[in-house]
Amino acid sequence: MSDPLSGLAPAHLWRHFGSLAAIPRPSGHEEKAAAFVIATGRAAGAVVRQDARGNVVLAVPASPGREAAPVVILQTHLDMVCEKNRDVTHDFDRDPIRPRLSGDWVSATGTTLGADNGIGVAAALAVATDAGIAHGPLELLFTVDEETGLTGAKDLDPSIVTGRVLLNLDSEEDGVIYVGCAGGEDSLIDLAVTRTAPAGSAGARLAIRGLRGGHSGLNIVENRGNALKLLARILQAASDARIPCAIGSIAGGSKHNAIPREAEAIVAVDAAARTRLEATAREMTAAFRIELARIDDGLEIEVSPHDAPRRVLSPADSDRLVRLMMALPHGVLAMSPDIPGLVETSNNLAVVVSADDSVRVVTSSRSSVAPTLRAVVASVRAAAALAGGRTCSRRPWRSSATSTAGAGRRSPGSPRSTPVSSAACSARRSPVSTWSPSDRRSRGRTPLTSA
Repeated sequence: MSDPLSGLAPAHLWRHFGSLAAIPRPSGHEEKAAAFVIATGRAAGAVVRQDARGNVVLAVPASPGREAAPVVILQTHLDMVCEKNRDVTHDFDRDPIRPRLSGDWVSATGTTLGADNGIGVAAALAVATDAGIAHGPLELLFTVDEETGLTGAKDLDPSIVTGRVLLNLDSEEDGVIYVGCAGGEDSLIDLAVTRTAPAGSAGARLAIRGLRGGHSGLNIVENRGNALKLLARILQAASDARIPCAIGSIAGGSKHNAIPREAEAIVAVDAAARTRLEATAREMTAAFRIELARIDDGLEIEVSPHDAPRRVLSPADSDRLVRLMMALPHGVLAMSPDIPGLVETSNNLAVVVSADDSVRVVTSSRSSVAPTLRAVVASVRAAAALAGGRTCSRRPWRSSATSTAGAGRRSPGSPRSTPVSSAACSARRSPVSTWSPSDRRSRGRTPLTSA
């Protein structure tokens, strides 16, 4: 198979990026990626330093004549966001990423690409290995476990770096200065549910596909579709039309800081009711296409035959769940009065996943104004309480009460997650990993920054 990155310039950068893409590197498992950068650095004459947490520094000698320049640190992170489309088979612990060219863009095949922050790692290595680049003494700092809470940076042993000038390569644009960051809080809502035997023996799958998704910081301002919100609206419309369909399972989203691009519900429904459900789905699809025109034109909604679920949510619990999904805020809630084009406050309905006796709902709230963040989280808790849910929160990063800087901005994706196993609401048993403070960086100018 030919290398789709061969022939791209700068050659050193794309060669390193291609090598890194072949190395599985989910958060917390960056050992092979660390070994790769260490081997590359040693081949280039760098001195390797590594701390107990796994962070790596390559001390790269200066180019001839530049020895007196101050040491500059180029900082990146080794782990990547691990997300895939539902119909793609990919093991992020074992399988390489498969890059492909899409016009002027490098993309991945059915998964996240890992350009966050693989392209930064590749750029740093390119500076160290390209003899045509003149530079002073460098320290290439590669941190670990950024996507699940920036824990590598938090635990960095300061003795492994000596420079006092640091350039962070984990961003989206050149020529932009970050002036602050927003705070964020995840709300984990657990609904205890009762299941009963379905009335009939037929079933259907209601599936939302084809949305762009994206990062709830970077892309929330674009009004992209949220698959969970669309699914809730169809289920609510079916309920309003008194279409008898009982929810057997529901799932959508997988990351707290990613806008859900896929969602589905398996329902028990007889043939006549399924025909009505299909008609409702068609009507709602037409409405969604108007709302999402030129934003999410790839939207697909399908009602297809499926085995009937053996147990379904009681009618009251189905109603509580759907109404909660309808009530929870999603999208931009406020724009900054200080920085034009900057989202100040937002909320993301991020994950819904059902288990035997519970349904877990996760939202991710952001604001660069601390009292406003507390208010948004309070509104989420209020909606959950009205639905009879129990809520706990994670506060991995909080904004200053006096901060006026814009809210964070970031690339799509984030940490891996695991299915909910019970209604227990605790960080230890949470299905969604703590999100990274770097998801809340803000910029002093240019639009499309977001909370």
